Amino acid sequence: MKAKKEKDFDAVKMMREIRDNISKETMNMNFEELKEYMNERLKKDQVVTDKKNIYLK
Repeated sequence: MKAKKEKDFDAVKMMREIRDNISKETMNMNFEELKEYMNERLKKDQVVTDKKNIYLK
């Protein structure tokens, strides 16, 4: 049986950390605050912005 190789990057761990941070930031927000939070985050996300621009052309 092969020994497992040590990972340089753990995507699952990173995703769980991101999810936990977002949960902490938003846990006391009402619906309107949550919508504003998401809209602000999406405006700052260059990947989302680039994709929107591709589809809007």
